[in-house]
Amino acid sequence: MSTTIANVTCVAVRGRGIVIEGVPGSGKSELALALIDRGAILVGDDGMTVEVSGGQAIASPPPNIGGKLEVRGVGIIDLPATSAPIGLVLRLVEDAPRYPLEMDTSEIAGVAIPCLPFAAGDALQALRAEYALEKHGLPLPHEGGKNDMLAP
Repeated sequence: MSTTIANVTCVAVRGRGIVIEGVPGSGKSELALALIDRGAILVGDDGMTVEVSGGQAIASPPPNIGGKLEVRGVGIIDLPATSAPIGLVLRLVEDAPRYPLEMDTSEIAGVAIPCLPFAAGDALQALRAEYALEKHGLPLPHEGGKNDMLAP
């Protein structure tokens, strides 16, 4: 059974999904665009569909708006879209700690996903998001049933 979640953006970075949460205008689509510029693939902008498979929450493009990304000041653009197991939630907030001491979790479709408060809007946000996924995100599921972290 799949669930559609609105008001989030998701991209796949090296096979793992980063869900970007935040209030409207907080920079979700801008962070996604910056990550796409670095090689990420869009899963969904302003929504995603989630299914649980093998204990993993798998994000897929949402119906009707799959492959669409809003670029502020430009409009809606079409991009390739993919599905990916969710590895991390970045919660865009203005007062994100400089150094997170504790990891929170966010429940998506009944699966606990690491969640990191994240400051958006600076020039290095995409690079910081990739490092956050490597350091705090769930590993990519391995074919043999084991989870292994991706090599850098």
